[in-house]
This record gives sequence, structure tokens and C-alpha cells, in this order.
Amino acid sequence: MKIKFILVIPLEIIKHWWRSLRTSAEPRSPIKYGHIYWIVSVIWILVVSYIAFLWHLGSTALVDETEPLFAEAARQMTVTGNWVTPYFNESTRFDKPPLIYWLMAIGYKVIGVNEWAVRLPSALSAIALIILGFYTLRYFGFTNSKTKDFSAQKNHRQLWLAACIGSALIGLNLQTIIWGRMGVSDMLLSGCMGSGLFCFFLGYASEVKSNKLTVIKKQLQLPNKWYLSFYILTGLAVLTKGPVGVVLPGLIIFCFLVYVNQFWSVVREIRLLWGITIFLVITVPWYVLVILENGQSYIDSFFGYHNFERFTDVVNGHDAPWYFYFIIVLALFAPWSVYLPLGIMRSRWWQYNYWRKQPRQYHLKIFAFWWFICIFVFFSISVTKLPSYVLPLIPAAAILVALLWSDAITQHGEGKWFTKFGIFRRQEQFTKQKIDRGLLISIIFNLLLALLLGVAFYISPNFIGHDPAIPKLSRVVAATGLTLRGAIVWGSMGIAIAFCLTKIKLWRWIIGINLIGFLIFISVVLMPASFFVDTHRQLPLREIAYDINQFQQPEELILMVGFKKPSLVFYSQKPILFFKKKYRYREYWASNQDTIKSETILVIGREKELRKIAKLKPEEYQQLSQHSVYKLVRINNPSIGSGF
Repeated sequence: MKIKFILVIPLEIIKHWWRSLRTSAEPRSPIKYGHIYWIVSVIWILVVSYIAFLWHLGSTALVDETEPLFAEAARQMTVTGNWVTPYFNESTRFDKPPLIYWLMAIGYKVIGVNEWAVRLPSALSAIALIILGFYTLRYFGFTNSKTKDFSAQKNHRQLWLAACIGSALIGLNLQTIIWGRMGVSDMLLSGCMGSGLFCFFLGYASEVKSNKLTVIKKQLQLPNKWYLSFYILTGLAVLTKGPVGVVLPGLIIFCFLVYVNQFWSVVREIRLLWGITIFLVITVPWYVLVILENGQSYIDSFFGYHNFERFTDVVNGHDAPWYFYFIIVLALFAPWSVYLPLGIMRSRWWQYNYWRKQPRQYHLKIFAFWWFICIFVFFSISVTKLPSYVLPLIPAAAILVALLWSDAITQHGEGKWFTKFGIFRRQEQFTKQKIDRGLLISIIFNLLLALLLGVAFYISPNFIGHDPAIPKLSRVVAATGLTLRGAIVWGSMGIAIAFCLTKIKLWRWIIGINLIGFLIFISVVLMPASFFVDTHRQLPLREIAYDINQFQQPEELILMVGFKKPSLVFYSQKPILFFKKKYRYREYWASNQDTIKSETILVIGREKELRKIAKLKPEEYQQLSQHSVYKLVRINNPSIGSGF
């Protein structure tokens, strides 16, 4: 009985809810039974948010190389009490502003120094985007402006569909899942920026014009709650990653408002004086304090190197061709990316006169277009390229695809029907069960992509390269069965999509097949894969870190040769010297031999690096422990003869 309640009853509710959305003679009116739709939608958002971002969030170790840098810098704030200047491994870390460190440090104070506290800001940022995306689409996810009656039954069905599909697409993609489960600043930036843009549009679409007050009195009034939230979130975005937090939203909003010919009217209603004041109050104090504390070194490092130089030159070897982000969006937003070209075309971006005639409530689609295009073009122009840079465009992409599908599912009696492929058999049903040419082509690409991914997963063990941390990697991966599970999931999705295309009444279920299939993919492939990676790559380093605390003697230095694994610093809570090259190792001892007090030193590395960089033979060191390929050994101080 308990199993029936948990599985059967919710499925029956969702079944009736979906039937009411997709049919013209619905048994459950979205107007009359709005409370049921809200309940089902809240359950859907909770399921997506939990599986994508909260499930086992803190069950795996921090991933080298970047995540431990943020985690340890935040921990140092709690240790030193200095909440202005971030430090890692006894050196300043000027890469990012402090908001991500502050949130992690607060998490340490509340739930302890652990992986949950490190990753929770990112997870909550992703969930906030899902919620705000749902809310925005629920009230402004219109696509057919021919129907001016906002209370029309068809519009209500489309709003609910757009909200449920769009909010799920924001979370159910590799781009958001990867960075939503990592303790770095990228998801927090995307959360603040995306939430701010959602708030701007909500304020823009709901603003009521009034001529009762003079211009001066209007400017002295506070902006509406959504514009106010936009200013606050933009300030927090700047505290997360610097000037890009205001440059990108400003560029998006400027292009959008000029395009729809609403620039000056919005400038008057947005209360810029209040906005600038709020923004400066949030952002300026910390920048003043950190510059006073660190001077020109901070200005050169943060503004010069990590902002201006990243845009104009290649930093840390992160260069890529101009088409790099086409590949990234296609791969990391899959399978929804196959619908993006059609979603962009359906925005009718070239018909600016058309959009200027539409009421503000219908502008979400063109707003999403400018949101997507501005970020995509901005980072395509940037010389330094990283996959995470285009993370903030994901909500816009999700909106475009959600509006495409919600319109296709709810529309009746419009457009041409595509029949030449011979997919549909019964001519008399075309008038009610239609599918247009563009959507059909996108669905076929969806089908091909699912089948291709199924084949790719099946044969992937044959193409897995060498990993020095995991000997015989291809055999180990094949033994887990993860590739076979991935092949079954994507292959089954492809077969299900093909079956729906052969039945005229079932094509509307294809988006649902993708959503449910992706949730299953997360559960049976991505999540177990994260545990596999943790066991074979991070667990040995974590165990070495614990051994360091057990074996280290007073004033004994700790070195790692061959690799830089910042997780050792976080888990051991000790400063560690990293040497990737032999000459760096030799230079250090040559310049510091008079300052090192301990007669022995702890060294971490693989056998190969111990011989090549430290020039150590097995008889010249004492092995204290070994986990996987990593050894923890003790050697005599090289500056007094041994091991140099």
C-alpha cells in the first residue's frame, strides 16, 4: 500500500495534469484547478532540484585543481579572522572577489568544515535559478500574441507547460549540474546574474505606468521590488567575480531595450539614482578595503591579470578557436541544444517592428534571445576561453526551448503540416495532431543524438586514454558497467522517441521522454561516475593528507613533486610546497638551505617523480604510506647532503 501511494498515485496525478495541458477539452482546467497545478509543479521542482544538486552533494571529496583553492581560502578566513584578503597556502589569492569565500566560511561556522559547506552556495544558486525561471515563465511565458486575453484557457496551459519545462531545462543539463555541484564561483555568478536578469524582466513586464507624479518625485521613490532585487543581485554578482557581473547584465539590458524601443521609458521608471546608490553600497566597501590592505599588487593581479588580460590575451594556456562555444553549448546543453537553433529562429529576432508593437508581457522570448546572444558573442570575442564562461546563458537557452515546446504542444489550427516523410498515417487527424517542419527536423536530430550517445557510451571503453593516477583505466571503467548503463539509457530514449514519431498522438511526449530520461541518466550514470572518480582519484590524496597529520614531526616541511594537488592543503590543513619541475626543486634548496630547521622532510609523489625530480632511490627514503600510485616518504634535508 505504501509503495502504491508513493508511485502510483503521484503518477496518476501527473497523468491527468499532463492530459489537461495538452488537450483542448481538458478534464482539469488550469484556471479552475490552479491549486493542483501548483502542487504538482512544486513537487516537480523539488524532484529536479534534489536529484540534480542536493543528492549526495557532500558525499565525494573536493576535486583538484580548482575546488580546493576556494575551499581552503574560505577556511583560512575562519582561522585568521581576515575576511578582506583571501589566502591559500600562505599566499594571497586575488583571483576572485570574496562573496563565494564568505558564503563558504559561513557554512563552515554553521555545519562544519566539510564538502557540504563548500558546495552548498553553488547548489542553492542553481536552485534559485530554477525557481525564478519557473516563476517568470509561469506568468510571462506567452508565445502567441494574437490572443490578447491573458486569462484565456490556452494561454494558461501554455504558461504552466513553459514553466515546468523551462525550469527543468535550467537544471537538467551537464553545464549547470557540473558547476552546480562544485565549490567554485562560476555557479554563484550565474545564479546572481541570472536571478538579477529574471528580476529585471519581472519588473519590466509588471511595471504600471503612472503620470500622477513629477519626474523628480518619481526618481526619489524606490523602484518596484523586482528592479530593487535586480540592483542587489547585480551588486552581489560583482562581489562574486568582478566587473563582468555588471558588464554582461548591462549589455544584455541595453541591447534589449534599444531593440524594443523602450530604453528611455525604462530609464525613467527604473530609478537609476537609487540603483546606483544600492549597487555602490554593496560593492565599493570591500574593494576599498582590499586595495588599502594590499595596494597596487591587488589592482595589477585582479583587475589587470584576471579581468583585462583574460579578455585580451591567453591566460594559463586557455586558448581555443572561435567556434569553441558552439561545441560547448551543443555538448553541455544536450539534448536540448538540438532545439536551440529553432528556438532562436522562432524568436523572430529580425522583426524588430513586430516586437516593438507587442505589449511588454510578451517580450520574454526576445529578452531571452538577447540574453543568450550577448553572452555567447562576448565570450567568443574573449581570447581566453573556458567552458564555464558561458554558464550564465543557460537560463536563456532553456527559456527559448521551453517556449518552443509549450507553443507546439498547445497550439491548434495554425501552420502547415509536414507529411512527406510518411511518418503520419491518418490524414483526418492532421488538423488536431500536427507537427511543423522545423520541430520535426529538430526531433529527428534529437533522435539521432540519443542513438549516437548510446553507441558512444557502449564503445567508449575502447577509446579511453591513459591516466597515471588509475592504471588500466579502460578495464576499470568497463568493469563498473557505467558505460553499459549510459548506452542503455540513451539507446532507450532514442527508441522511445522513434516510437513516438510513428504514432501521431504521441509526439508531444518526446520532451517528457527527454526529461525523465535525463533524470534517470543522472541517477544511474552521472552519480555513480562521480563516486568512481572520487574513489580512484581523490580518495588516495585524501588518505595521504590524513597520513601527513599522523607522521609529520615539528617544523617538518611537506613537499609534493610532479603534481599540484591543492586538496592536500585543504584536507591536511598544512602548508605544502609544490614542485612540477626539477630545476624549481633544486632552486628552492639552493636559496633556502639556511632557513630550513628540520633535519627531515616529507615528500609526496609517484615513484617516477621521486626519481626524476627529487632524484631519490628507494634506499634513500623511508616510505611511510602509499595509496594508489602516491607515496608519502621521509627524506633527510637535501640542503645538508642527502637526496639532492
